[in-house]
Amino acid sequence: MTFMEENLDYYAQSNGLRDVNSYLKLILGMGAIFICVASQSLVAPLFILFTISAITLIFAKIPMRVYGELLLIPATFAGLSVIVILFLSGGGQPILSFSIAGVLLTATTGSANLALLVLVRTFGGMCSLFFISLTTPMVEIFSVMHTLRVPPVLIDLSMLIYHFIFVFIGQAIAIHNAQTIRHGYTSFKRSLNSTAMLGAMLFIRAWKEAEDLIIAMDSRCYDGKLELPGRQNTPKPFAILSVALYLALCISVAIITRTTVLFR
Repeated sequence: MTFMEENLDYYAQSNGLRDVNSYLKLILGMGAIFICVASQSLVAPLFILFTISAITLIFAKIPMRVYGELLLIPATFAGLSVIVILFLSGGGQPILSFSIAGVLLTATTGSANLALLVLVRTFGGMCSLFFISLTTPMVEIFSVMHTLRVPPVLIDLSMLIYHFIFVFIGQAIAIHNAQTIRHGYTSFKRSLNSTAMLGAMLFIRAWKEAEDLIIAMDSRCYDGKLELPGRQNTPKPFAILSVALYLALCISVAIITRTTVLFR
């Protein structure tokens, strides 16, 4: 199976932390994200990046290959953002300078520190988000949202959107594979035509899937509210203590190292 076929919910349902209380996992992941965003130095996000990744890989037993493929998602936009910040923000002493097509580009100590901070914040936050996604089934997240008094219409829309994401991913893969077998991507012109046909077919199938879903829901006496069958295990004292100590440690690292910079 490819990664897209092995979707996130597959690992969320079968990981090593599956039976841990969802509230604790959400508190751990969201707390780590907020600490990454609020940190004034790169030490705390870097600490969270490595520790939350270790938790995901060792305790949740997520395959390294899957986790590595997920980390490639933020790598592109994070890399582009870092390059822009490095050469378009100022402050401090110049550390690198060169010219491209007559345009002088200069990286300073201030821009380098900011670029590194943005980079580790991005990866620290994404690793924390991946921890939530890979260890907590979406139905349990929706159940938590319901407990927190999120408007039911927003929860229902979220559930339907989440359902159709993977329906369309599966259909897109099937159509793309069929086009590839028929040499639909052997040239640039054919690739454009095949991509346009794929988009059109997805639109048509989306319309049909929506109509079929409405018929199925009406036949089951849908009254405007989707049921949430998610279950919650009672949090264990050791788990509560572990989450509290980890977040306290992350906050302590962020406070102690708030003035730490790599380039001066």
